[in-house]
Amino acid sequence: MSGRSSPSGSRLAPYLQVAPLAFLMLTMVGIPLVTVVMLSFWEFDGIAVYPAFTWANYAEVLGSPVTLKLFLATLKYALLTLVATTAIGFTCSYFLVFHVRSLKLQIGLFLLCTIPFWTSNVIRMVSWIPFLGREGLFNSMLIQAGLIDQPLDILLYSDFAVVLTYIHLFTLFMIVPIFNSMAKIDSNLIEAARDAGATPAQILWNVIIPLSKTGIALGSIFVVTLVMGDFFVVRVMSGGQSASVVSAMKNNIDQLYYPVASAMAVLLVAVVLLMVTAILRVVDIRSELAR
Repeated sequence: MSGRSSPSGSRLAPYLQVAPLAFLMLTMVGIPLVTVVMLSFWEFDGIAVYPAFTWANYAEVLGSPVTLKLFLATLKYALLTLVATTAIGFTCSYFLVFHVRSLKLQIGLFLLCTIPFWTSNVIRMVSWIPFLGREGLFNSMLIQAGLIDQPLDILLYSDFAVVLTYIHLFTLFMIVPIFNSMAKIDSNLIEAARDAGATPAQILWNVIIPLSKTGIALGSIFVVTLVMGDFFVVRVMSGGQSASVVSAMKNNIDQLYYPVASAMAVLLVAVVLLMVTAILRVVDIRSELAR
């Protein structure tokens, strides 16, 4: 009896290996998502939900000016956070990879970036309130330095506070993938570019950034999805003066308007998918231009 595996068994092996993960993803992600999509088309009379197909929920969501404002506000938070975290993440990663020669020091500084994540998001978010408040540390420092006469109200319970908190919470999700991509860049490529007469700016634009595109794209996807799916930061740090799409969804759920909330969820998923596609497309365009 031959010990060789049959050709059919070899072909089935990859599918059998991926089957447990596929089943888990289908159970934990696919079924809930399909349920939300189905519920978004059901009828709702204000009291009960009926399994009857209707476009009324989407018409109500898309026909409301409030929904458009909420989507624009959420997109604004996501884009501002994305720009800031990309700049910070790229700068920190660049410094760690190309200016810190000691591996132990690299690891130590990288771990230093993770220290804020040793506490919960809630604690890190709330810690900004006594710092940014009218009687907080920052306003007190500005007044004592003579830079301002009255406390700045824009620092807390505003869009500035919301974006600042997002940057604080999600910058590490940008640093990690960019650092991982930069660490894989062959130093010989940079030396070859330098020997060919390239300036530091040209090396950065034509060598380092294109080779870091995977990390930038992955970090951008992390940041965008985290911001688009959040409502707690907006509610707390804006003092209830601002809202997001997810905030509106939670209000609808609290009022048992499940079909309308499901329709908003489906639209939000579609918007996030479009943003992820745009990020991947921009990275590909940047790669082609670099060639």
